[in-house]
Amino acid sequence: MIHEVLKQLREEAGLTQSELAHELGVDKTTVSHWEIDRNPSEEHIEELAEFYGITPEELECGVIR
Repeated sequence: MIHEVLKQLREEAGLTQSELAHELGVDKTTVSHWEIDRNPSEEHIEELAEFYGITPEELECGVIR
């Protein structure tokens, strides 16, 4: 699921939820919700994928290189 992938990517990058939120221009609670129970919008999926250097499809499918 995308929730677990997002948390794994953030932790592998050595970022806190607050740091990632700052990088993306969103609130920390938004990042927390993404990792627990809410899917990011398509716009945020694209931003997250670009930030982590993967495609949006890889992010949504849980494919991590």
